[in-house]
Order: sequence, then structure tokens, then C-alpha cells
Amino acid sequence: MGLMDFIKKQFIDILEWTEQGDGVLAWRYPMADNEIQYGGSLTVRESQMAVFVNEGKVADVFGPGTYKLTTQTLPVLTYLKNWDKLFQSPFKSDVYFFSTRQQIDQRWGTTQPVTIRDKDFGAVRLRGFGNYAYRIADPKLFHTQVSGTRQSYTAAELDGQLRALMLQHISDAVASSGIAFLDLAANQVAFAKALQQATQPAFNQLGLQLESVTLQNISLPEELQKILDQKIGMGMVGNDMGKFMQYQTAQSLPKFAEGAAGGGVVGDAMGLGAGVALGQVMAQQLNQGLQQPPAAGAAGAAAAGSAAIRPDEVMATLEKLADLKGKGILTQEEFDAKKAELLKKLV
Repeated sequence: MGLMDFIKKQFIDILEWTEQGDGVLAWRYPMADNEIQYGGSLTVRESQMAVFVNEGKVADVFGPGTYKLTTQTLPVLTYLKNWDKLFQSPFKSDVYFFSTRQQIDQRWGTTQPVTIRDKDFGAVRLRGFGNYAYRIADPKLFHTQVSGTRQSYTAAELDGQLRALMLQHISDAVASSGIAFLDLAANQVAFAKALQQATQPAFNQLGLQLESVTLQNISLPEELQKILDQKIGMGMVGNDMGKFMQYQTAQSLPKFAEGAAGGGVVGDAMGLGAGVALGQVMAQQLNQGLQQPPAAGAAGAAAAGSAAIRPDEVMATLEKLADLKGKGILTQEEFDAKKAELLKKLV
């Protein structure tokens, strides 16, 4: 190795960082035993910042641009090293580059249900997941609090800490959003904004800016999901109680059918109960038909004759009622009343 090559190796004229690969947040320029040439060039690209560190103390911070390294551009370093106005010699300093572009598509999610307080339901458990994006806003603070003197520091190494901060502030986000727990699933944007605001101070303490938070899914406990489904069903029918009863009956009929298919006393009772309920509806419709004015002429007489109850039908109904009375579903008074009503129709 020649003398000129040896001298060139010892002095650095250009300081710059060309990022290679994604996820590197901080990178230390490899100085080894080299020194920086006084008057050398520092290039900081867009989405980067550079920091000079002298003997563990952060000195000058540079944003995007090209700089000539002199006592004028390095005032803090000049002060720390006690340089005089005539200083023009090579010098030693650690130089760190930081990526300030957004680290997007970072994932957060609850590995276990998070217990939060709700004004309507007290303590409830919540699951959710989504994305967030952040960037380095204060490289000096990030260097002292996170990355330190390492050769490089990546987003993957920081992921666990930031994910924990997101989950830690879910309860605060729910409280500050003012959104009722049952309405969280329908207000994901508002909840995500509240989560960002609640978590931002913790990111600031690390020199980071939380740029955005998204909520992709929120899962309610099964028991509360059933309540939400009922609330949606009531919203569909509004204040019409008749429609609401129809909705509730439609929801209950499959359960009645399952109970009846299961057999046994309970199944029989549920099946008979459903039959009685349907019978009452049919009886109401029949009564409405009987209350309508008779049709005029021969057609009306024929219709009335076809609607008459036959004696065998009355006897079959009485037998069913007697069976219900025997099983304790109908009382003696109810049986007697129905019996008298049916016998009148034979007269």
C-alpha cells in the first residue's frame, strides 16, 4: 500500500448514507480509526437526518441538505472540543444517520382480550387489530432513548415495544372517544382516531411521531354481540311493537322446533306451546272473518256454509284440549270455557 493510499484511508472527505433495505431506523457511519477531514462534505438526503456525537454527547443535528463541515456549521461540536477560530485539522466524531420516512403497515392486535370499563356494562372484554404508521421526529431523543451507540437499529427491533404501547392505551381510547361500547364496531374511524390521540404522548417520549392508526376489526364478547344483534333487529322495525313481536317470534320458532324434535316432556310442552300460539293466531283470523259482513246472494250463503265447523272437528278439538288439561297446561276453568264455546258452535 502506497503512502497516498494510507493517507486517503485515514481521512474522510464525504459523509453520506444510501439506505439499503427497508426498516433501518438508525445507522452509524463506520469510522474505525479514520478522522473527518475539516471542510469535508456532509450529504443528508430527503427523509434523513444526521447527528454528530462527541464522546457520548449529542452535538449538532442536520436536516436534508449538503453541508461543508467547518466550525460555522458545527457550532456545538466546536464548543465541546474547544476549537479556536483557526482550527482546520481533521477531527474525530461519531456520525449517526436516521431515517425519517414513515414506517407504514405496522401491525397491532390483542393476543388476549383486553378488559375495559364501560358505563353501560361495567367491565367488558375487547379484541381488536389494525395498522399504524410512525416516523422519527426527534433523532436526538431517539438516539438517547432508543437506538444508542449501536451500528444499526431496525423497525423490527422496536415493533414489540410500540405494539405494547398501542394495546396499553386502548382503555384510554374507549374512555376518551365517548362512544358507547355497543357502537364501537360501527364507529371504527372515530375509535382509531381516539387511539392515536391516546397513544401519541408515549411515542413522543421516544422521539417518534404517530402518523396514523387504523382499526380493521373489533370483536365484542359473544353475550354482548347477541345484545347488539337484538338492538339492530329493533332498529329495523322501529317503534312498531307488532313488527317487533313478529321479529321475536321468527327468532324463537327454530328453537321451538329443535325442542319439539328433541322429544321428552320439555320437547312436547314446547311443541304444544308453539301449536297453541299458532292456533291462537288462526283463531283470531277466523274471528275476524266471522265478524265481516256476510256476502250477498247465493255466493255468500255458500261461503258461510263452507266455513261451518263440523261435529267431528269439534270432538277432535275437545280431545286435544282434554289432553292439554290432563298434562296441566290448561286449567279446569280454561277447559270448561273452551268446551262451552265449541259446543255453542254446534247449535
